[in-house]
Amino acid sequence: MSETPRDAEQAEARTDDWNARVVEEFRANEGRVGGPFQGAPMILVHHRGRKSGVERVSPMVYQPVDGAYAVFASKAGAPTNPDWYHNLLANPGTTVEVGTETVPVRARELEGEERTAVWERQKTAMPGFAEYEVKAAPRRIPVLLLEPTA
Repeated sequence: MSETPRDAEQAEARTDDWNARVVEEFRANEGRVGGPFQGAPMILVHHRGRKSGVERVSPMVYQPVDGAYAVFASKAGAPTNPDWYHNLLANPGTTVEVGTETVPVRARELEGEERTAVWERQKTAMPGFAEYEVKAAPRRIPVLLLEPTA
């Protein structure tokens, strides 16, 4: 059975509500959240809609990489990339919230050995990402590096 536009809108609304709760918890607790993300390094990534121009904020697990932040477009193993991934490619200059700090960054997609090294570390640190990789196949989960610009 295929998803109708109404089903897709309802799913997006649920995701937006869930994200809003995580963002609120993150900001109220100096960058820490509970539930499935308890103890995981979290970041709030601001991104502008490539079509709408609307600014959005998405909570994400990240991996520190030499002063930058790697994020993973896993979408929990869905067959498509998340909207934030496309938004960051279209508008790579943005900001992130890490703990209580807001940091200007520029996003770039990792490729080749650089991507492989970061991705393999992430799967070791958080095995759920290996499960996402299996579920997403044949889609290759993109890895973006958010590099501070200031």
